[in-house]
Amino acid sequence: MARCPSPGHFRSASELAEHLASLDPEWRIDAEVEAGGALAHPLVVHGRTLSNRFACHPMEGWDGTADGRPSELTRRRWRNFGRSGAALVWGGEAFAVQRDGRANARQLYLEPANDVVADLASLLAELRAGAAEVGVAPDAQFVGLQLTHSGRFSRPDGPPAPLVAFDHAVLNAKYGYMAAARGLSDDELETIAANYVRAAQLAQAAGFDFVDVKCCHGYLLHELLGARTRPGRYGGDFAGRTRLFERIVAGIQAACPGLPIGVRLSLVDTVPFEKDPATGLGRPMACTLPYQHGFGVDAEQPDRFDFAEPIRFLQRLVELGIELVNVSLGSPYWNPHLQRPAAYPPSDGYQPPADPLRFVRQHLDAVAAARRAVPQLRYVGTGYTYLQEWLGHVAQHEVAAGRTDFVGLGRMLLSYPELPQDLLAGRPVQRKRICRTFSDCTTGPRNGMVSGCYPLDPFYKQRPEAAAIKQLRGGVGP
Repeated sequence: MARCPSPGHFRSASELAEHLASLDPEWRIDAEVEAGGALAHPLVVHGRTLSNRFACHPMEGWDGTADGRPSELTRRRWRNFGRSGAALVWGGEAFAVQRDGRANARQLYLEPANDVVADLASLLAELRAGAAEVGVAPDAQFVGLQLTHSGRFSRPDGPPAPLVAFDHAVLNAKYGYMAAARGLSDDELETIAANYVRAAQLAQAAGFDFVDVKCCHGYLLHELLGARTRPGRYGGDFAGRTRLFERIVAGIQAACPGLPIGVRLSLVDTVPFEKDPATGLGRPMACTLPYQHGFGVDAEQPDRFDFAEPIRFLQRLVELGIELVNVSLGSPYWNPHLQRPAAYPPSDGYQPPADPLRFVRQHLDAVAAARRAVPQLRYVGTGYTYLQEWLGHVAQHEVAAGRTDFVGLGRMLLSYPELPQDLLAGRPVQRKRICRTFSDCTTGPRNGMVSGCYPLDPFYKQRPEAAAIKQLRGGVGP
């Protein structure tokens, strides 16, 4: 497949709009980004008036200490979260609730021997210092901590150490080491649930405004949502597959009065993809039908979505008193073209099977469908970074049209943390700082290095890892 034109190649919003209409005749964007426009409209969340519609996605740097504490690199990233001026800082960082639930050996985690409250408070202090640097009031940002257990993708000491909710033949085929994975018992799951509650208590003591009970990207709670073949209390039917999540929510609500809970959710998914050796493109992996795994997957056509159970889950969130949902799709491990649209794949990935803008559109449509079905929730949308300099034109339209409440940004803020501030003020975007989706921030940690924007952030560009990462992507880009 010939390389599709990157959004950065279009010379005007109207040129891009013409291309987007060729992909989907219903796709609309705004011709101009207005200072004081829809992106600057305030919104009340959990009784707090948030001054704009930007959200900072949780972003790990694989750069904590071996015993789970933040490093100077961690603190620098959190200071940039503050510099973004995003009114909603979603989760900040994926914080593992116990050591064996870490996705990497440098992930922050609940280590009982540490002063976890002090460490978490230091991250909030860095964030607020960054906000002050750009004139944002210290209490203007609504800041959460993302709580996680990596489950199938646990690597607490570096090598894979999978802790799985159920046997998954397709992922066993994709990752040979999964054959040796250890299954988690119901009792072990309940111990993990208790650690979620303890982590939430520490986050509240440190001053966080909310916690995110993470249900996305193939990690433990997301995997449980699709655990149809798991026997016992925490699998099988919908009630069983959501039971551990509900146990965690009830525990946090009892132990942390007044602490709001959010959920980052892979709303829908597909069968895992693999690299076609003949073309280099991603293709769906072979599987037996009906496909029994996954959440929001069409069992008879598993490369397609099924929104029935996800909508049911969203309705249940309302009943549980949850207000904030951050909508993602799929997993960066098994269908990265969908979860994180990019021009260039990470070193262990594949070329996108279609124009990445099609997958951006799937993100936009998924959150819009969720908002129509369950309008009581406040939604954060995902997939915007690939739009590059035209991000604001699309984001403003999506918010103004009522298709999302917040625009979530992740990778873009690594290279250009002040982008939300520039868009809100009506300033031209700084094109030289725009993320071009080279995927270095993923390639680095997939190869044992810290994450960062090596092509564009001068701080990371001068680090010794930069040359190695550029070589891994074949020298393409800055």
